[in-house]
Amino acid sequence: MRKPIMAGNWKMNCDNDEACKLACGIVDTMAAPGEAEVVVFVPATALTTVVNCVEDSPIEVGAQNLFWADKGAYTGEISGRMIVSTGARWVLIGHSERRGRFGKLEEGWTEAHVAYFGDSDVTVNAKTRKALEVGLKPIVCCGELLAERQAGRTDEVVGGQVRAMLDGLSPAEVAKLVIAYEPVWAIGTGEVCDAEEANRVCGVVRSVVAEVAGPAVAEGLRVLYGGSVSPDNVAGLMAQPNIDGGLVGGASLKAESFVALVAAAAASV
Repeated sequence: MRKPIMAGNWKMNCDNDEACKLACGIVDTMAAPGEAEVVVFVPATALTTVVNCVEDSPIEVGAQNLFWADKGAYTGEISGRMIVSTGARWVLIGHSERRGRFGKLEEGWTEAHVAYFGDSDVTVNAKTRKALEVGLKPIVCCGELLAERQAGRTDEVVGGQVRAMLDGLSPAEVAKLVIAYEPVWAIGTGEVCDAEEANRVCGVVRSVVAEVAGPAVAEGLRVLYGGSVSPDNVAGLMAQPNIDGGLVGGASLKAESFVALVAAAAASV
């Protein structure tokens, strides 16, 4: 039995005071999560604050990104060892908002800005390797653009991203990962991938892992769905055999809604 995970990605929200209030609200509202694992990915500026706020609770804390070097002339970056020093134990890698293929324009921006932060399959792999090296637990993301889905390329794109993130990893290292399928067109849009289709693509992820690391690793690997997950649709998603939890954006910024998602994950066991 794979232990379900409910992970909240706070993105660029919450200063230290707001982060502490939200973390404490989740702790105070949440019943024992049973067999579910609970992780919040918070801004780097709030890592130590939130680690202290959730101390002695079942909630674990992660960073939203890391760099692939331990230190050096990389202005504005955060290393895996820096993350570990805060007490956080998880890291999010390759989210579509960091990859160089995000299909959304902000008002007044040109096509040149769409790349956002330029993460590629190569850098996602490098970051994954570094996370494992320093003892962090990575959730590594994959997902297709709307144009790629409409062109019938979902399996090709997602499969390619998974093969790239696993490149050079041993089966034992692959077994330490969590992979999140996040169709780009569903992130923050209110659009949700149909539960059966989300399950099918998570099955594609699992089949690629089986090819790379063997069927036993694939069977034990946890695969999450992300993309406008909410208390209204979480039960249908968690009922799917290939979906082991959620990577949640907006619904993780309110204690009540996030706790409801955690309860759904716990009930799925």
